[in-house]
Amino acid sequence: MGIIKINIPAYMQSFTNNMEVVEVNGSTVGECLNHLVKQFPGMKKQLFSKNGNLFENIIISVNGESAYPEQLAKPVKEGDELNIVLIVGGG
Repeated sequence: MGIIKINIPAYMQSFTNNMEVVEVNGSTVGECLNHLVKQFPGMKKQLFSKNGNLFENIIISVNGESAYPEQLAKPVKEGDELNIVLIVGGG
């Protein structure tokens, strides 16, 4: 388990004291996001539904590659970078 960087999208930075990058610990995407929420509790409502699942319109990428379909279970290692990507739908 090592240091993982999470790149915070601009619209969520108000929940991370305007930090663009937050360093977390974890061996999976889910552990990293949980560590992020421990540091910045306001992020929980931005990422997770009431039942604890990641919102369907949020994709997490690891080093530029989508973590889907594993998402929260996807393993990560020291030096990896996570990106929180909001999928915008519309017509």
